[in-house]
Amino acid sequence: MDGLRRGVGDGVRVAVRVLVYAVVGGVSLLAVVTVGSVLGPMVVLDLATPAMAAWWTVFTAVAVQGIPFLLLGTVVSAAIGAFVPERVFKRVLPRNPVLAVPVAGAAGVVLPGCECASVPVADSLMRRGVAPAAALAFLLSAPAVNPVVLVATSIAFPGDPAMVGARLVASLAAAVVMGWLWVRFGKEEWLPSVRRGGGGPAAAGGWRGFRDGLQHDFLHAGGFLVLGAAAAATFNILVPRSLLDVFTGSPWLSVLLLAVLAVVLCVCSEADAFVAASLTGFSPTARLAFMVVGPMVDLKLVALQAGTFGRAFAVRFSSATWVVAVLSSVLVGGWLL
Repeated sequence: MDGLRRGVGDGVRVAVRVLVYAVVGGVSLLAVVTVGSVLGPMVVLDLATPAMAAWWTVFTAVAVQGIPFLLLGTVVSAAIGAFVPERVFKRVLPRNPVLAVPVAGAAGVVLPGCECASVPVADSLMRRGVAPAAALAFLLSAPAVNPVVLVATSIAFPGDPAMVGARLVASLAAAVVMGWLWVRFGKEEWLPSVRRGGGGPAAAGGWRGFRDGLQHDFLHAGGFLVLGAAAAATFNILVPRSLLDVFTGSPWLSVLLLAVLAVVLCVCSEADAFVAASLTGFSPTARLAFMVVGPMVDLKLVALQAGTFGRAFAVRFSSATWVVAVLSSVLVGGWLL
């Protein structure tokens, strides 16, 4: 009984500490960025040029809007990683991979996760016997169609529910198509971690695992949010309107440009809608492509996939996913937008 009481006491203390870290850290970061957004333009105007003040305004607008959703998304993702056993996924998925793929893709709607967490989760699922096609469909859908991302998209595009629906349909379709393509063309030798088998080292669970996951995901994804906001502000200020007109005048070129930009910027899916909303010179379909491609293919994800599954897999899978995501965006954008 004493051991049980100590265990319960430790769990409560860790839970309280995690809650304090999350609330205080998130509120503090939001306060700093908010104050900076108010004072920054005035300071920059005194020290430099109006262009730098405009850069600061765009940067802080994207960051301030994205931070709350980034925090919420990483909290939910860390909770799933710490408290939801992998066997839950294995039990609910059909044994037939063709049927398991859409089920795994739809699971991303109710089981959110960030891009960084989805790669090790997919690897863990494969090691425990889940069909690779289903695990890969979940890897692509969870960061792209979860409730946090959809709510953030609705706020980034107020009064435009069609954009939310288009993002859901296009992202889910791309994830399912990639799962089915793996069923048809995928080879086991492309996944060395699956060939090795075994459960691998167990991830930390419970409240301590939740704390560690939250700290890692928020700091890691927060850095990419800041970089993405800075890149979006730089893009808006430095790129001449005449050059943008070359791309915005062509529906295909604008889609391809933002699809490539999504790969380079590496913006977290909980915040990428605010970056897309700031790219006002582009068509809705092009901005949809930015939001569909980003959570599925970017530089950090390619690196994570190469480190987890091998370089051969990362090159093939990322290239095919980019093409499928772009085509899905174009088809759905032409239909719903």
